[in-house]
Amino acid sequence: MMQHAARLGDAAGLARFIAGRPTMMARLHTVAAHGPHGAWIGAGFLRNAVWDALTGQDPDATPPADIDVVFFDEADSTAARDAAAEARLAKAAPGLPWSVANQARMHARNGHPPYRDLTDALAHWPETATAIAARIGREGVEILAPHGLADLLAMVARPTPAHRARPAAMLSRIAAKRWMARWPGLEVVTR
Repeated sequence: MMQHAARLGDAAGLARFIAGRPTMMARLHTVAAHGPHGAWIGAGFLRNAVWDALTGQDPDATPPADIDVVFFDEADSTAARDAAAEARLAKAAPGLPWSVANQARMHARNGHPPYRDLTDALAHWPETATAIAARIGREGVEILAPHGLADLLAMVARPTPAHRARPAAMLSRIAAKRWMARWPGLEVVTR
C-alpha cells in the first residue's frame, strides 16, 4: 500500500494516476464535452479508484454506484437543469449511472448556509477523502481538494469540519456502502 501511496503523493500524482486510467479519462472527457459548464466528477469516482489501487484491487473491477458530476451555478440551480444535464450525459455515454447536482442549491438539502462556490460546497461533503473532484482542464487533469489529499492517500475516513458534530451520518454511510468489507485496512476517525 505504501508504494502506491508514495506514487500518488500529491495532486500531481493523483492527476497522473487518473490520466493513466482510460476508463476514468473517458468519464472526464464525457463530462467536459457534454456536462454543465465547469463541471467536475467527485466523491466515489476518485475515492474508490484510489482506495482500490492502494489495496491492490483493480479500480475498474467494481462498477460505480453513481458518477457524481458537480458544478456551481447560482443563476440556474433548478433540479430540471440537473436532469437535463444527466440526460445529455446518458445520451453521450449510455448505461452509466450519471448523477448531476448543482452545488449552488445543495446547502438547503444539507442544512448549511449557502455555499460560496464549488470549493466551499465540496468542503461541506461528509468525509475529507470524499470531498475531492477532478476535471479535464487546459493543462490536463485538474484536482480540487479543499481538505487536501492526506486522508484519501492514507485510507482514512474522517468527517469534514461541517460534519464533525454528527459523525453518525458518516458511520452510517460507511456501513451502508460496506466500506470496511471492501477496504479492510480503512481507518475510521470520528473527530
